[in-house]
Amino acid sequence: MKSDAVKKGATQAPHRSLLNALGLTKEEMDKPLIGIVSSYNEIVPGHMNLDKIVEAVKLGVAMAGGVPRVFPAIAVCDGIAMGHIGMKYSLVTRDLIADSTEAMALAHQFDALVMVPNCDKNVPGLLMAAARLNIPTIFVSGGPMLAGHVHGEKTSLSSMFEAVGTHAAGKMTEEELEYYVENVCPTCGSCSGMYTANSMNCLTEVLGMGLQGNGTIPAVYSERLRLAKHAGMKVMELLEKNIRPRDIMTEKAFKNALTVDMALGCSTNSMLHLPAIAHEAGVELNVDIANSISAKTPNLCHLAPAGHAYIEELNEAGGVYAVMNELSKRDLLELDCMTVTGKTVGENIAPVKNKNPEIIRPIEAPYSETGGIAVLKGNLAPDSCVVKRSAVVPEMLKHEGPARVFDCEEDAIAAILGGKIQAGDVVVIRYEGPKGGPGMREMLNPTSAIAGMGLGSTVALITDGRFSGASRGASIGHVCPEAAVGGPIALVEEGDIIAIDINANKIDVKISDEEMQARRAKWQPREPKVTTGYLARYASLVSAACKGAVLENK
Repeated sequence: MKSDAVKKGATQAPHRSLLNALGLTKEEMDKPLIGIVSSYNEIVPGHMNLDKIVEAVKLGVAMAGGVPRVFPAIAVCDGIAMGHIGMKYSLVTRDLIADSTEAMALAHQFDALVMVPNCDKNVPGLLMAAARLNIPTIFVSGGPMLAGHVHGEKTSLSSMFEAVGTHAAGKMTEEELEYYVENVCPTCGSCSGMYTANSMNCLTEVLGMGLQGNGTIPAVYSERLRLAKHAGMKVMELLEKNIRPRDIMTEKAFKNALTVDMALGCSTNSMLHLPAIAHEAGVELNVDIANSISAKTPNLCHLAPAGHAYIEELNEAGGVYAVMNELSKRDLLELDCMTVTGKTVGENIAPVKNKNPEIIRPIEAPYSETGGIAVLKGNLAPDSCVVKRSAVVPEMLKHEGPARVFDCEEDAIAAILGGKIQAGDVVVIRYEGPKGGPGMREMLNPTSAIAGMGLGSTVALITDGRFSGASRGASIGHVCPEAAVGGPIALVEEGDIIAIDINANKIDVKISDEEMQARRAKWQPREPKVTTGYLARYASLVSAACKGAVLENK
């Protein structure tokens, strides 16, 4: 056992002394040491229940003959961090989580790990750690929040942010706004739409790193406690069989994840996280392949914010495995990939049926014949940019309009809420990329303000930052190269006509090559917004969004 390095032999007597101080018995020291990485905290609604999940995992590990030991991972609530300096600290935690988990796992020589995440960056951060460490590992998340209820209709966090815009437009009273506050987020769990947290928890199932239901069983269901116990037991089987993350997270598995991503209509943030996880697994995952996968993958689900269904309904319809079963009918998945169940993808999904064709469309009758995410290129984004096509209204799939240019998110929000953005405009928010932000802030506030002001079907938004999974509309992010490194988005001027054709995967600013070159010759790099602390260190090391915004060794 790996943990023998801290338990066995005369030279390890000091180590045993310290384990003895923990209350471990001699019998326990003869058993595998299993690390449980808990993202529990008391500030993130998706994490407030993780203490219960962790206790269930510990029982499962102990029942199967292991010795569970819990250590923490941090997590930021993107909703609470939204719209202020806190959002600069969201994406950057992904690497802190991976690094600190690596440090704890190797310093204490755990034999295997159970990861207990739930929200936006700590799911991919822990997947990155699992791939990097490559010791037997399984995931069990805290589960999604139940949908809220406003005036008898189900709703989610998206409507809360949009209500702010509606209120600013004078179409909602203060009392009505507070009614939303009290009814939109009714329980613990990751926010109830197909936002980033639920996207990544669902894709953890697809990658093969979580058991069935990991992405969809609601946080408040006792079924999730049973899932956690089974995860604790299953990690002991993975240890016995020496099934490791890189045996599971192969190139085929990542292509499966991209395929199901398209069918589910996941958050555009998956286009940041999947390449980053693949990088740690030694797999090159170029976002350019997303369009070829999208071209042959039908979009089967319209979950909030793209539609009016929620994760609880996806769970009732058969969950992620039911979606995968539909896709397998067209041979769109690699079915021979190994998973944490000890079985292949094909064996896992074979018995699972689609119980609700209104929530999971049959593959013969999809919402669209192409996937939920599109990667665009053009002279505005020579390397790439990303849009959640399934959340764009049909009339905005092709759009031309004048650029309204802002060098930070705050200025754009002020203009939107101040009534300065008109139908037909293309809002450009730049210097918010991984380096320029730094930290690549999410733009849920401006996209929600646009929707709340009644402009969602007439205004596009383009940024080198990124979007919350809760954003909807013609919201185009991850523009590469970003403004901070002199990308073309830095050269756009107020009033330039921007042409967007999402179905053709094109995005251009309608100026000549000569004009672009003349502007480039005049462009000067901006002074960094942050020069001290972790953000400055992050900005100096981070790669482009199209590479997953991974930290590069310099």
